[in-house]
Amino acid sequence: MNLKNAIKHFILITHHKWVVFKLCCKIGEPWRGLVHDLSKYSPTEFGESIKYYVGHHSPITEAKKDKGYSIAWLHHKGRNKHHTQYWVDYDAPNIAPIIPYKYAAEMICDKLAAGIIYKGKEWTKEYELSYWIEREKDKLDIHPKIRDFVTAVLTQVAEQGIDKTLTRKNMRYLYKKIVD
Repeated sequence: MNLKNAIKHFILITHHKWVVFKLCCKIGEPWRGLVHDLSKYSPTEFGESIKYYVGHHSPITEAKKDKGYSIAWLHHKGRNKHHTQYWVDYDAPNIAPIIPYKYAAEMICDKLAAGIIYKGKEWTKEYELSYWIEREKDKLDIHPKIRDFVTAVLTQVAEQGIDKTLTRKNMRYLYKKIVD
């Protein structure tokens, strides 16, 4: 185990958790921010992440390139309800159900925080919408209403910024309007 990578990864995930916590507080979900991604500190996730740590994107991507899968990702998505993959069940009548508000809202905070952390000073309010449309929107198994909710929120962030978009009132309004 590389101690330098362990320290850098610990700082990275802790910084990410801090940004998610601040964003979750803005939307009235501080508990979701507090418990966000605790599994990243588990031996299963932390160990693989140290081995594949690169600093500018998720080590999970590097593990998948090397091995074709990531034990950390399999562990992570099965324990964190803010990931769309947590909700997917190919044997169920509804493969991708509607994700409850608190997890869908946390998912958005997570996406924004990941972009902010990994892009650093290059991050713009338009970045996450672009990433969502180009790399995730039509590729994830996700309920269409949740897809529309994420798109609407990220569009608002791109147009109005985080502070105007991520309010408890606005997020709940969008969820209710689009999902309920």
